[in-house]
Amino acid sequence: MNKLLISLVILLITSMPSFSQTSIKVAGNWSGKLDLPGQKLEIIFKIVADENGKLNTKMDVPAQGAKDLPVSETTINGDSLKLSVAMIMGKFAGSISSDSVIEGIWKQSGATFPLILKKTEVITEIKKPQTPKAPFPYLSEEVEYLNPKSGLKLAGTLTLPENAKNCTAVILISGSGAQDRDETIFGHKPFFVIADFLTRNGIAVLRVDDRGVGGSEVNTQNATSEDFAGDVLAGLEFLKTKKEIDQNKIGLIGHSEGGIIAPMVAIRSNNIAFMVLLAGPGIKGEQIIVKQVELLNRAAGLTEEQVNQKVNLQKAIFDILLNGKDTVNQMERLQHVFSNGTYDTMSDDMKKIINANLNALKTKWFQFFLTYDPYPALVKLECPVLALNGSKDLQVPPAENLAVIEKALKEGGNKNFKTMELKNLNHLFQTCETGAVAEYAQIEETISPGVLEILSDWIKNLE
Repeated sequence: MNKLLISLVILLITSMPSFSQTSIKVAGNWSGKLDLPGQKLEIIFKIVADENGKLNTKMDVPAQGAKDLPVSETTINGDSLKLSVAMIMGKFAGSISSDSVIEGIWKQSGATFPLILKKTEVITEIKKPQTPKAPFPYLSEEVEYLNPKSGLKLAGTLTLPENAKNCTAVILISGSGAQDRDETIFGHKPFFVIADFLTRNGIAVLRVDDRGVGGSEVNTQNATSEDFAGDVLAGLEFLKTKKEIDQNKIGLIGHSEGGIIAPMVAIRSNNIAFMVLLAGPGIKGEQIIVKQVELLNRAAGLTEEQVNQKVNLQKAIFDILLNGKDTVNQMERLQHVFSNGTYDTMSDDMKKIINANLNALKTKWFQFFLTYDPYPALVKLECPVLALNGSKDLQVPPAENLAVIEKALKEGGNKNFKTMELKNLNHLFQTCETGAVAEYAQIEETISPGVLEILSDWIKNLE
């Protein structure tokens, strides 16, 4: 799941006026590294002063693919610099010790980290060489259509091979969280890369903005995977209107949560010709997340004792969510467990952080995902199925999911399926070292070329 269950540093900044001489002194690029468990996270503040000394500050977090994020508050008082990041309740306070060094601390989520900023001319940039660049040897069309059930407009891009006739087509279905049509994450655009490769190999591809993203409309924050399946069905009906596409050769490629949604679509339609599950879940969301917590925290460098504490905390939270009936008392119990019994003595800022995390767990989408079992839908699949997982996927681990998918397909009598665990690939199907989330943005590869070949060859061999 592309909605990561760990906190990522995302900062937001506008500028405030300052004293002109100090502003000139501070203007420039400042780089520092937070020493976090399992990694050092570089953050870069880019400060520009106008002729009146007013500051405009932007920030990059290269390892997370964040670039030119605007800042909320910048304050200079003498040789002191303060940056307040309201969006994630983070604060930096530093002393300008020289023209090239600012020594200070970063505070966020109750934790304090030393942070020394040094002036630099060179800004770290992670390259994404696989991102396709024009000109393209195929047709690319911006499209819009309605989901008749919800009434929502959906927008996306349809890529068609030149002179296409009776063409095979696929719909790409993104992972959890509101994703754009390219499934952009940490600067990578995996759906753009997949669409480009498949279309160059004669396969039409529809990739679509999720609800509330880009050109797609949103009317509620309470949509679940079942609602998103309705959006995919609308895309299927749209593709049937395209004269270049064979109505009997339309398939689905679902990544992560998209691997839950694709089978939902297939059992509601008789027109799905084939299906690819990229890191698709085979077990309930509750089981997946507990395993995620274990694997991701271990990869982040925590001790086994700390990992077990995290796992037990997650299980305790889920027990309250799934078994608590009194919603008022439920929230109080969650606050108590989440804070290890210290909620009442916490600052208002810390309480806001905890409540925001807990409210995210109580959404309709999360409640659905937590309890949904994909197995019954997998059993009913009659179309050809290809299920792929990376051996180092720590978000939808292969050992717990691929075997269950295979068992379901066999039980349902599906005669045309293939499951593959691919060595040294992570949840995004990048070639990796550990599979840790911290690697995603640092890896230049967006998706393994071998995976692209597997997708193309398997689909073309169905024809």
